[in-house]
Amino acid sequence: MFQYDFMQHAFIAGTLIAMMCGVIGVFIIARSLSFIAHTLSHIGFAGAAFSAYAGIDPLLGLLLFTIAGAVGVGQLGVRMYRRDASISVILSLALGLGILFLSLGNIQGNYSRTLLFGSVVGIDMQDIWQIVLITVFVLVVLAVGYRWLKFDSFDQVGAQSAGLPIRLISIGFLLLMAAATSVTVQIVGALLVFALMTVPAAAARFYTQSIFGMILISTLIAVLSVWFGLIAGYYTNAPISFFIVFFNAISYFFGMFFHRVRERRRVLAS
Repeated sequence: MFQYDFMQHAFIAGTLIAMMCGVIGVFIIARSLSFIAHTLSHIGFAGAAFSAYAGIDPLLGLLLFTIAGAVGVGQLGVRMYRRDASISVILSLALGLGILFLSLGNIQGNYSRTLLFGSVVGIDMQDIWQIVLITVFVLVVLAVGYRWLKFDSFDQVGAQSAGLPIRLISIGFLLLMAAATSVTVQIVGALLVFALMTVPAAAARFYTQSIFGMILISTLIAVLSVWFGLIAGYYTNAPISFFIVFFNAISYFFGMFFHRVRERRRVLAS
């Protein structure tokens, strides 16, 4: 399998993106921003479709649209954005724009499927360097702002009392989500990007109560899911995205079962 350059590129890119998603996903879950991750993925679809129509780098279009979406969410306020009507309008508009750009550019069906479901095996060295740059940037910023972000994510009342710049932290994290979404679309596509960014972190909560432990387990699940997807997809010729999401779902349900068994034992012991 590793004799092919495209598989080598896929493993490098997939591992980097999975590590980033595993880390940032813990804070997405803690801050209850899963719906925004879902929305940004749809906005990313419109951005990628626009880049194809305009003839520019797909990553550039993804970044332009997702960053604009993140800034918009930050200006509106997360609480207001949680309203069902606002979410429906933004999701519908993003999908409509994506369809419009694909139609205006006479984009072929294969490219449309790639935007929706991803194509990690189509990544070349130029894409890898872009992924490395964005992944390192996101992880470095998360590391630098780890204390503030952890405080605000897991104890918002305490963070406000301590005088932390809550709005700045919120907007900054939304921008990191936009960058992470832009590169993750290349792996699992616009429809499933939120799964890789949220499910491993949601599963990690069942295995440990430690924040750092959740980050480690979430990252491990995300990386293993990508590896499993690439290997299974290579030997079965089935969609890689399906195997990635399937592995993450199994990890989540197993974690739920493990948590329930542990709680029952704790109750019986007491």
